[in-house]
Amino acid sequence: MYWCKVARTESEFDGIARLNYETFVEEIPQHEANGSGMRTDLYHAQNTYLIVLSGIEVVGMIALRSERPFSLDLKIGSIEEFLPDAGKVCEIRLLAVRKEHRNGRVFFLLARALSDYCLEQGFDSAVISGTVRQLKLYGQLGFRAFAEPVGIGEAVFIPMVTTRRQYNDSVAARLQTKRRLFLPGPVALTAQLAAPFQEAPISHRSAAFREVRQEVDRMLEEMTGMTPHLLSGSGTLANEAMLAQIKGLNSKGLILVNGEFGKRLVQQAQRWSLEFELVEESWGQAFRTEKIAEQLEQGGFGWVLMAHGETSTGQLNDFRALADICKRQDVKLCLDCISSFGAVPFSLEDIWLATATSGKALGTLSGVAIVFASHPIDPDGSLPSYLDLGLYATDIPFTFSASLLESLRCALGAYPARYETLNQHVKKLQEDTKDWPNLAAGYPTSRTFKAVEDIQFLVEDAHLSGFELHSASGYLKTRQLFQVSCIQPEFEKDWQHFLAFYDIYQRYHAKAKAHH
Repeated sequence: MYWCKVARTESEFDGIARLNYETFVEEIPQHEANGSGMRTDLYHAQNTYLIVLSGIEVVGMIALRSERPFSLDLKIGSIEEFLPDAGKVCEIRLLAVRKEHRNGRVFFLLARALSDYCLEQGFDSAVISGTVRQLKLYGQLGFRAFAEPVGIGEAVFIPMVTTRRQYNDSVAARLQTKRRLFLPGPVALTAQLAAPFQEAPISHRSAAFREVRQEVDRMLEEMTGMTPHLLSGSGTLANEAMLAQIKGLNSKGLILVNGEFGKRLVQQAQRWSLEFELVEESWGQAFRTEKIAEQLEQGGFGWVLMAHGETSTGQLNDFRALADICKRQDVKLCLDCISSFGAVPFSLEDIWLATATSGKALGTLSGVAIVFASHPIDPDGSLPSYLDLGLYATDIPFTFSASLLESLRCALGAYPARYETLNQHVKKLQEDTKDWPNLAAGYPTSRTFKAVEDIQFLVEDAHLSGFELHSASGYLKTRQLFQVSCIQPEFEKDWQHFLAFYDIYQRYHAKAKAHH
């Protein structure tokens, strides 16, 4: 199995030095032989090395650096004289693959890793001294010549450049293997869910659209027992529309926070100038129902708002006991179910309002914001029209994508069987990661992990190897967390590939640690 990582250890740098000697001393006589079998690059201290391994053996490498002058600057003068629109530039050096592994896969893995790394670092262009022996290869990677060849004899090099666009249009980009996704969204579409986007569009005022809309409403009502209101937008829009209804209550509320998405509800409520108090627990800690009950018993509260699925920590907040308390106190309970709806079956009995989205666990594109209501909602002229759920009660008042609605209908058709599919996925995920440093257990579609010493670089190296774990959100980065979600359509197959990668990754680092 080939995989890719950033070189960080002395043993990796030794492997790079050996490959450097094999390629640029013995094969391409760019430097004189000295019998050591190892060559340390002149710019070693400034280089970032991306390496490809076969199992635990280094078989390919590429280096990049951004400090000036570049080696090309020294050969041809400032590269900006040739590339005035180059933007932020890095220099690519030491592209090398062991002969027995020159099968295309290593080159393309290096190319994608390089492209990803450069994008993350904000580089606009990359330059390289391309050997004339590999012009076809460089062309496949999106490079083009921008100056006359330099050098003599067998060590002639051509100054070449590539950009993000050039790479995206290259053979390497077209032939690279697809990424294996473990993200909580967006979700890769199955062929069935993607098909509606290839159909001719129809008007949201048409009879055909109304027929699909009625079917979607019926399916959503069967899943929840509540009336759905469909808006064109993200889950955040659904929460805004819910808060607009809460605003109309003209009463004080209670917002529960034990993670990022509870915190976001607070921020949205502040924008609506709602009057509320907080019940706040540490991240990942369950709410104490008795504490909430005591606060509500003080009186004066008209509503309670909480995130059901707190995916920032992997906490599925229990709202059933809270719903009973709110019912006794005549308090309206409102739920953000954006990440939990479709992930696990639950009753919304005794809930006043709840929100969901077409993306996330349902498995289609985001873009349909859903607000469920247990009561009739009349239009309210004091609200912005786009957020007035009363306008949506019997109609689609504004432009709505028929393709997205049809894809949502197809996604809903997978229920209730999809609940069991996701349940099997998360059981497999929990079993295979039971020894990982997890933050919370029991979430129906994902697990959240601490990036402790042994796996602190796992997310980056997995990304370079084509596996997408979830760590990009700021709330994860600041707490050194990452997540693995199992809602993607090819989770089972992709997870087996990841486990094979992770096994090699662990053995490789265990060996390196023992050697050190």
